[in-house]
Amino acid sequence: METNTSSNANRLFYGSCFALITTALSFSIRAGILPQLGEELSLSGEQLGFINSMWFLGFPISMVIGGLIYHKVGGKAIMQFAFFAHAIGIIMTIYAGSYTGLLISTLLIGLGNGCTEAACNPMIADAYEGNRMSKMMNRFHMWFPGGIVIGSLVSKFMTDAGMSWQSQIWVIMIPTLIYAYLFFGQKWPKAKVQEAATLTGNIKAMFSPLFLFMMACMALTAISEFGPQQWVGLILSKSGASPMIILALVTGIMAVARYFGGEMVHKFDQTGVLLGSAVLATIGVYLFSTQTGGMAYVAAIFFALGVAYFWPNMIGFIADKIPKSGALGMSIIGAVGMFSTSIFQPIIGGWIDSDKAAAAANGLTGDELELVSGQATLGTMVTFPAILIVLFAILYFWVKNKKTNDAEPATAAH
Repeated sequence: METNTSSNANRLFYGSCFALITTALSFSIRAGILPQLGEELSLSGEQLGFINSMWFLGFPISMVIGGLIYHKVGGKAIMQFAFFAHAIGIIMTIYAGSYTGLLISTLLIGLGNGCTEAACNPMIADAYEGNRMSKMMNRFHMWFPGGIVIGSLVSKFMTDAGMSWQSQIWVIMIPTLIYAYLFFGQKWPKAKVQEAATLTGNIKAMFSPLFLFMMACMALTAISEFGPQQWVGLILSKSGASPMIILALVTGIMAVARYFGGEMVHKFDQTGVLLGSAVLATIGVYLFSTQTGGMAYVAAIFFALGVAYFWPNMIGFIADKIPKSGALGMSIIGAVGMFSTSIFQPIIGGWIDSDKAAAAANGLTGDELELVSGQATLGTMVTFPAILIVLFAILYFWVKNKKTNDAEPATAAH
């Protein structure tokens, strides 16, 4: 019986990984084909921006709804909807041929991506225990940066080979069909903690000071990761560093780091890992804001090692330390990260505009203007991970004290 259950859990886990690869490919391949799409359909930069924002909008919407209904309808039904949304979204993108069609198809793909997080995070939390859960959560999330590396290389190769953007979008269908096959006919695990399966229990746990504190931290970890990542290529392209190599370096290191994430959590606990990550991320963003040329790659290494453990361990922390919040708690935390990213993007854009105006007033022009103003904006972005150092230090000592206090009555009882 035991082997049956574990082989079922492993099949579900591999299915989850392919579903996350689908998400990552939809992120990187779509980014790769944007110039072609814009040209072919005569779309403005603003229209392309709105198409992109649909990806970020669909994600948190389905993540929250999926979290709310997870224990009612089960992860299986959520993943069936994800497959439907992904498949129709991919086909619609290929045959849309219009701005409105692309808005709808991108929203559908975003909804499918959010369902993947809503269904797979709680499944992994319920299927595995303790340190193994942390290890599998990190290995699952490794496929987002891993898939971005695959998608970026596939898109670059296909674009260079003169292949159409439609053929690139078809590539996203491959992992979609694989995860549908792996999930087909599988039994999903039951909730570990009974209160986790009730909405009242979830909401009660989410109104605890610790959960609200983690929500504030999640808003900052997400923007510390996605903020610089979205803008760093644009800024550093003027510094003599290749934005594509920086992207590949950051996502490649993140994937490898997450593969070993379980061992790190076992050694330092989630709180120690999050604190160390905040320190490395702060150093990375600071180096991005002050270095040029070859040193930009060193900055990329620090940055990647810093942000790699944020997302999986924030969700792992909720599953491990606030289990009564259930699937909904994990979904809400992820959704806060996504909303924070979309809210901060225009704010960061505003910083770039005002830093550009200030640099221009100092008589700078051309590439020098772009670099100086961009690095000034990255200098402001150092604030996000720097605040996290303080917050995660508080969390680290609070959890440590709690463990000591919990252990004392247990030893006294012995």
